[in-house]
Amino acid sequence: MKRQKFLIFLLSAIILMSGISIFRFETLKIEADFNLQESGRNSAETLSSIQGNSLLPISDPAGPEYKVARRISVVVTAYSSTLWETDDDPYITAAGTWVRDGIVANNYFPFKTKIRIPELYGDKVFVVEDRMSRKKGNYQIDIWFPSYSEAKEFGAKKTYIEVLES
Repeated sequence: MKRQKFLIFLLSAIILMSGISIFRFETLKIEADFNLQESGRNSAETLSSIQGNSLLPISDPAGPEYKVARRISVVVTAYSSTLWETDDDPYITAAGTWVRDGIVANNYFPFKTKIRIPELYGDKVFVVEDRMSRKKGNYQIDIWFPSYSEAKEFGAKKTYIEVLES
């Protein structure tokens, strides 16, 4: 029994290390003529095929379309996951999620509000999932950075944000 388990393990390791593909993945362009007028999407939808018999949707690489609800002048600053810059666990946001690229803190907007900072980051979409010190005003946005040195290097900048709605 031990020998069988070892052989199975060894065979699995050889297959993984050699790059032998057990499954064949393909990307297919499927003409989707139904609901095109309602969805406003292109006629070619991208689906993935596994072994030629399963179709799985692939997320749209362009991302969802957002409309700009309003533009607001703000001061943009930065923070990182350091104990002296955060409350409780420095890697958990006020919304209860893990910190990651694209997270911002603000005291005015509800959690999950999507914003862009076009002058600094172009079309990159940020999500409000954290809060700031009560001393900070409503018109300040704090961007999360992975290190204290990156946050300090960013400094403070006056610009505008675009509040998005999908």
